[in-house]
Amino acid sequence: MIRETTDAVVVGAGAGGGCAAKVLACAGIKTLLLERGEWAKTDVNGEADLSSQRMPLLVQGPGRLGTRTQKCHAYDNGRWGVVVPWNAACVGSGTVTYGAMAWRFMEVDFHLKSHYGEIPDSSLEDWPISYDELEPYYYQAECEVGVAGDNTGNPFAAPRKQPFPMPAFALDPESQLMWDVTKKMGLHPFHCSFLRNSVPHNGRPACIHQHFCVGFQCPIDAKNGTQNTVIPVALKSGNCELRVRAMVTELLVDDQGRLHGVKYVDENDVVHLVESKIVVLAAGSNETARLLLVSKSKLFPNGAGNNHDVVGRNITGHAYVDANGFLDRDIHTDAGPGTGTAIWDYEHDNEGFALGGMLHTDFRYTPFQLSGRRNTSVPAWGRAHKEFMRQNYKRFFRICGPIQQVPRWENRLVLNPKQKDYWGLPFLAFEGREHENDFKNRIFLANKAREIAEKCGAKDIQCGWGGPKDRPGGSGGGGQHQSGSCRMGTDPKKSVTDKWCRVWDFPNLFLADCSVHVNNGGMNPVLTGMALAFRTAKHIVDNRKEVGM
Repeated sequence: MIRETTDAVVVGAGAGGGCAAKVLACAGIKTLLLERGEWAKTDVNGEADLSSQRMPLLVQGPGRLGTRTQKCHAYDNGRWGVVVPWNAACVGSGTVTYGAMAWRFMEVDFHLKSHYGEIPDSSLEDWPISYDELEPYYYQAECEVGVAGDNTGNPFAAPRKQPFPMPAFALDPESQLMWDVTKKMGLHPFHCSFLRNSVPHNGRPACIHQHFCVGFQCPIDAKNGTQNTVIPVALKSGNCELRVRAMVTELLVDDQGRLHGVKYVDENDVVHLVESKIVVLAAGSNETARLLLVSKSKLFPNGAGNNHDVVGRNITGHAYVDANGFLDRDIHTDAGPGTGTAIWDYEHDNEGFALGGMLHTDFRYTPFQLSGRRNTSVPAWGRAHKEFMRQNYKRFFRICGPIQQVPRWENRLVLNPKQKDYWGLPFLAFEGREHENDFKNRIFLANKAREIAEKCGAKDIQCGWGGPKDRPGGSGGGGQHQSGSCRMGTDPKKSVTDKWCRVWDFPNLFLADCSVHVNNGGMNPVLTGMALAFRTAKHIVDNRKEVGM
């Protein structure tokens, strides 16, 4: 066992952890950044068709160390099974291989309860902060990590005080088709914004439009994650030490209820006890909740910060719907990544249900992915299959998007009493079910996607409903965009942190990931997670004495 001390420990070198570590280290705070994975290596999988992280049955993402970082959870009310999230376990985490869509939440997303009122069977709440309070940190993330975009034509976007730091990407033929058709329909198409360089930015080159992007690491570092932006800045400051293959297994809380640091296990299975004045958890919504739940002590027998049984509750993710078919002509060029046009017309105030979601053209499918889309009359192998692929691969057309789920108190993460991981920690189990509103939302948005696809000329259209078409589904939450397990709020009995993302029972414990989201938006949440991490870390720096520094 090794004992050591530092000023601050940040657990997790992903989207939030990287941003928080940069702010702390550049303010002169000695920071230890712990990552259970390792640096991702571009030469492990290359651009092989079967190696996309979006197909987790084949590949679970870069930087993994077998069972030491395998994410395996039981789910849905005792039906034990394996959920393989799309998140990577490496420096940068999901920002290494994500599609890199970069959205600011809408203004209304921060006060949904005030907007919609009470929704039965929901735990809908307003955020303790407004969009205006987060706006400067959105811009900080857009500049320091790097975002290209343009909101022209989008009347639903929250107001910006500064323009995007990089211009939007040009539309490919598929996105131009959706743009033209939705414009004629009276909708409001606009350019998708991305954490990718449309022009050289911060010393790294512009995107080369590699055919496959999402699910793969960028070979030239034009896709912007924390591993190639803020973490190098933190390391260069001289105040941040990054340790990889370091699995944090417990928060160190004494019998008086004071947090002293963390315990982690290194790659040689040596235990380290790190005394720290500040701890920032940024392990992702699922793993941050698990770490709090397993950190039991005399005054917190149910886990750190969990005396009101809130940790793990209110979880949300994103159910994706789509409509896909084939055009009568080739639409794809050899340039990627594919997505370009989005509409937000259905994000809110739809008839018959609350909330909504966005629709956009999709990233390039790999041939393996499209192979699973074939008509049932086409065999899975052989000459007919090859002919189908040759004729249809460049004609495939898909519109998709996430719905914003209604949070429920009963949708939660709990510790699985039956299964444990390499370190002897319980796996997580998901409990709960989809809200009836989400079922209505899914069906509505999928039908809107079908309508647009039909008007674009697609044939043989199939819809993906994001769950059962005839009834509400399970709670989900294991795949991607996990959030809400440790929501922020104003009441310790209904939230895990205050508005600065400080865990209520500890002056020196902060969360810097999407676990604090009160709701998850009808769009990818990563930019909001980054903005919150920048804001939380600045609060720590500006209030060092109050938080125990």
